[in-house]
Amino acid sequence: MQVHEIMTSNPTCCSTDTTIQEAAKLMDEKSVGAIPVINDAGEPVGIITDRDICCGAVAEGKAADTPVSDVMSDDLLTVSPDEDVKSCCSKMEEKQVRRSVVTDESGKCCGIVAQADVAREADGAETAELVQEVSQPEKSSGCC
Repeated sequence: MQVHEIMTSNPTCCSTDTTIQEAAKLMDEKSVGAIPVINDAGEPVGIITDRDICCGAVAEGKAADTPVSDVMSDDLLTVSPDEDVKSCCSKMEEKQVRRSVVTDESGKCCGIVAQADVAREADGAETAELVQEVSQPEKSSGCC
């Protein structure tokens, strides 16, 4: 099975200067927990999650007009739509992330794969391994 078979195509994205309040509203409207952050060329430069907003902004007393670039994760995992789902899962496990941004041949964001997508479509053993590996305690200290 390939990534394009399970990914969410054309995900809602935002720019680095989108405010955390605007990002939170988008998450609420689209019922998602993460939004890829893209540059003017459509290339992903980060990802903003509901946890980033909660732990990286609200808990630190940042204002609603804080740009997502101040709290987003920029250590981004990207995969190709033609990549094997097992390979994608291995990369997610290695980086301990719950989501991967899918980029096309020109490097533009064309989708997102979440742990839930794997759970819905992949076999049980693959899903269990991904959840177990991603859920390991982080090696570094910190909120998020």
